[in-house]
Amino acid sequence: MDLQETPRGSRLHIGFYGRRNAGKSSLINLVTDQQTALVSDHAGTTTDPVIKSMELLPLGPVAVIDTAGLDDEGDLGRLRISRTMEMMDRTDLALLIVSAADADDTSLERGWLQELRKRKIPVIGVLSQIDRVGPDKAETVRSDLEAGLGIPFTCVSVNKRECRAVLLSSIVKNAPTDFESPTFVGDIFNRGDAVVLVAPQDIQAPKGRLILPQVQVIRDILDNGGLALTATLDQFPRLLDSLKEPPALVITDSQVFPQVNSLLPRDVPLTSFSIVMARNKGDLATFVRGARAINGLKESDRILVAEACTHAPLEEDIGREKLPRWLKERVGNGLTVDISTGLDFPANLKEYSLILHCGGCMFTRKQLMSRMIKADAENVPITNYGVAIAEINGILERVTEVFPEFKKAGN
Repeated sequence: MDLQETPRGSRLHIGFYGRRNAGKSSLINLVTDQQTALVSDHAGTTTDPVIKSMELLPLGPVAVIDTAGLDDEGDLGRLRISRTMEMMDRTDLALLIVSAADADDTSLERGWLQELRKRKIPVIGVLSQIDRVGPDKAETVRSDLEAGLGIPFTCVSVNKRECRAVLLSSIVKNAPTDFESPTFVGDIFNRGDAVVLVAPQDIQAPKGRLILPQVQVIRDILDNGGLALTATLDQFPRLLDSLKEPPALVITDSQVFPQVNSLLPRDVPLTSFSIVMARNKGDLATFVRGARAINGLKESDRILVAEACTHAPLEEDIGREKLPRWLKERVGNGLTVDISTGLDFPANLKEYSLILHCGGCMFTRKQLMSRMIKADAENVPITNYGVAIAEINGILERVTEVFPEFKKAGN
């Protein structure tokens, strides 16, 4: 399944609403980082609503809705407004755009905001074209708009590249709760299929319990009608031999990728808990590209290991010991490794050549994506533990090809 083949019903629909010439089309081009919408100084260039399905990294599959100006005039203008109103029923998140030069009268915006609220659609405000009034005036206008309309506003200039990250962060922060991915692996096997989990119980596993990603994946398999069969690494061959048919999928702890890969026939799909988390919590395609940066690391580089939780590290901790050691074995002991934990995340990412993030089981998707947006804004590659381990072991294509978004698109 190609990325562009994701059904529109499975995409986050982002609607851009505002007056004619408020800068809606320019903002769409800024957000999508391409010429998605036609831009013109002539008011009313956008006539009928246009829906563009696309992959908006790192948000994943989205549908962007470009609408006609809410102040359109005449009989034809009223028809255009009516069609724009219809688009509200297909909008998951609305961006209400107000031009900084025309922010004195927001009577029209108030009416449209009321319509959006009736539909229980989350709304964020965008103060556009701030170049026309200057930064100080724009900040005052932004504050007044927030107080008057009761929604958060972001100041944006389409001429400033850094505004894209600010706007994307606001979109992620305010996206509806069902923006969270509904499944971990339930879309890649059929009801009744056997899914084998390899869960080595080493010093990292809490005594008497499975780790959270294992629990979440098992629950997801059961919820989607699958058979969750779990074994430790030493019992894995025996479990495989006991099955009349090969399993539909094998999910393993990333740290034993080489062993499981050597025992498993090539035609049986393989992935890891960490990679499943990468797909569910963030954007797997972005993490895969980030992992490729491992091959270009130099001994003089600095990397960041980011952990979502603040657990006490034990011997042979994957993030603090194993991954740094494996990378130093590849590029040299001079490689500098910094650690951030919990909500701590460096403000200046430019000094890093790569960010290695944990699976993020303690984060929401919004939290992890916010970090991905910050990395993208600084052009710093970001990946997660499992994806990085797969790349280090030369099996990244093998362990991602099971996912629909990679079957045709490739890695």
